[in-house]
Amino acid sequence: MNPAAPTATTPAGAWSLGGLSFSSRLVLGTGKYPSHEVMRACHEAAGTGMVTVAIRRVDLTGKTGPSLLDFVDRSLIRLLPNTAGCYTAKDAVLTAGLAREALATEWIKLEVIGDEKTLMPDVEGTLEAARELVRQGFKVLPYVPADVVACRRLEEIGCPAVMPLAAPIGSGLGIRDPHALRLVLEAVTVPVIVDAGVGTASDAAVAMELGVAAVLLNTAVAQAKDPVAMATAMKLAVEAGRLAFLAGRIPRRAHATASSPPEGVPGA
Repeated sequence: MNPAAPTATTPAGAWSLGGLSFSSRLVLGTGKYPSHEVMRACHEAAGTGMVTVAIRRVDLTGKTGPSLLDFVDRSLIRLLPNTAGCYTAKDAVLTAGLAREALATEWIKLEVIGDEKTLMPDVEGTLEAARELVRQGFKVLPYVPADVVACRRLEEIGCPAVMPLAAPIGSGLGIRDPHALRLVLEAVTVPVIVDAGVGTASDAAVAMELGVAAVLLNTAVAQAKDPVAMATAMKLAVEAGRLAFLAGRIPRRAHATASSPPEGVPGA
């Protein structure tokens, strides 16, 4: 059986990342939710198998109240700590070390921000940090522009996936440059995960229809008027987009093509 083919239990098809298998192709975050309870409900509605945690922005100790980790079912969901808020490679490497110590994981979502206003990644800093973190044994998932050269370099360094942004973080602008994402998909062999910019379910479906392995999003669900309903919508959109990619769309044509054959039509 084709491992990428959909099944009754995994409609979007199971996929592998860094030696692990996931049935859900939707990765969610843990920030900006109205409450920890709503966050947990969204994770359940989405059926996600991985969520991101911003190490520098969250109290993981529970000293100021219940920790968000108390609301993540770690028997079903893998934690992916990230280096959000880091503006240098040095800070990102340090934060990754803290994450490994606090959460006992080698996985890290690498973010090295280059511009405070747009939160666009610093490519040079990302490459520098990725080299050091891979050397230290981390499984690095880098947040990066949809740039062929940068993504290829990160694969060569040893990153098990690349995570190009669709639009600036939290903007909800959707897939701004699908062609750039297609070029990245052609350039690398590791999974491509769209990270940042998804605003609604149709954006997630478009990303999956391009052939990416998964979609990572946070604000689109956490800040929706009904976060749980949006989490459900995102789950269905990711599954629909993946199925559409596997099915193969018809070619675009400049003119109409009749759906019914002319044979058998009176007078034809």
